[in-house]
Amino acid sequence: MKLEVKIPSVGESVQEAVLAQWLKQDGDIVKKDESLFVIETDKVTLDVNAEESGILKILVGEGETVAIGAVVGTIDIQSAQKDIKKDVEEDKDIKEKTKEETEPQTAPVKQDINSDDNTGLSPSVRRLAKQKNVDLSKIIGTGPGDRITKGDILLYLESEAVCDPEPVTPEKDSKPGVKDIIRKPMTPIRKRIAARLLEARQNTAMLTTFNDIDMSRSMDIRSQYKDAFKKKFDVNLGFMSFFIKASVQALKEFPEINAFIEGSDIVYHNYYHVGIAVGSPKGLVVPVIRDADKLGFSEIEQAIVDYVDKIKENRLELSDMEGATFTITNGGVFGSLLSTPILNPPQSGILGMHRIEKKPVVINDEIVIRPMMYVALSYDHRIVDGREAVTFLKRIKEYVENPERMLMEV
Repeated sequence: MKLEVKIPSVGESVQEAVLAQWLKQDGDIVKKDESLFVIETDKVTLDVNAEESGILKILVGEGETVAIGAVVGTIDIQSAQKDIKKDVEEDKDIKEKTKEETEPQTAPVKQDINSDDNTGLSPSVRRLAKQKNVDLSKIIGTGPGDRITKGDILLYLESEAVCDPEPVTPEKDSKPGVKDIIRKPMTPIRKRIAARLLEARQNTAMLTTFNDIDMSRSMDIRSQYKDAFKKKFDVNLGFMSFFIKASVQALKEFPEINAFIEGSDIVYHNYYHVGIAVGSPKGLVVPVIRDADKLGFSEIEQAIVDYVDKIKENRLELSDMEGATFTITNGGVFGSLLSTPILNPPQSGILGMHRIEKKPVVINDEIVIRPMMYVALSYDHRIVDGREAVTFLKRIKEYVENPERMLMEV
């Protein structure tokens, strides 16, 4: 029985995907729920798992753009069962022969797949060695009687890959005097990011206002309670939860920043879905923390950790990134002192956080050193006036500088 391996649906708006990478090779025995390949769309990168155990047959190569639902391979379930049974029987025969040997060997046995003396190898080992073109004389066996096992071959192949990685061949420019270049096609996610940034610049009246925040009080509270917080909730207390809570309070006061323009209408939202911009090797993704106004600090921090794990494991789904009404991006984790964040259409506002840096500031006519953070609010001037934008950012400053106000909602 052969099971078709198809490109899964990841959302109604996605019609095709790039088969970015096969995680298994043609002819490999795969297990149920084991990752087979990685797909990239214009919005998300996902691992696709095997629905059943069997022998994999690859029909579409890496880098190909394929439609949702397209068959890219098959899994032969019956053949796999026969092959596994055969290997078990062969390994059993080898063990029985080993027991009959009475003369101990004084040195490890080296076996060559090209020599005539390979009768001690199981057929599964011989097949693997031939398929991978492995010189068995370079491998020291760890099996019974120092025989080479499939595990020995796989370990050897892994060590060879680490010691001698495949070189990247730069594309040679035909023009004399021009340095070597490397040309790579843009990934679907990168294309989508480029298109959305250009859309934001062309289709909105974007302005940015700035302010600075004294982080002393928030840092003191975090230091005072971080150990107890970690012990009780099993998650670290970060500053992102402070800014999400502060943003929600400010959005309640200025609903236009939580609204969208749709045609000639303004659509107001009575809920607060906050997108968190996260950088990944594939590009920027913005998972959404839904109903952030109903979540406590620990629930927000746990949601962030869960999304980061999903991103690392290529498990982020399209539904995780839909529906945000406001976005926060933290360039400070990369060392940014100040930047102008670009709107995430159709949203009307995005908050940019930056690194915390000790600076001299004047308080009560005295110069003191305080940990300061610059913040930036980019907004769509078609729907948000300058007065509202500036006051909104001042509210966030007030809440973060006095976190107790968030708890009292004043």
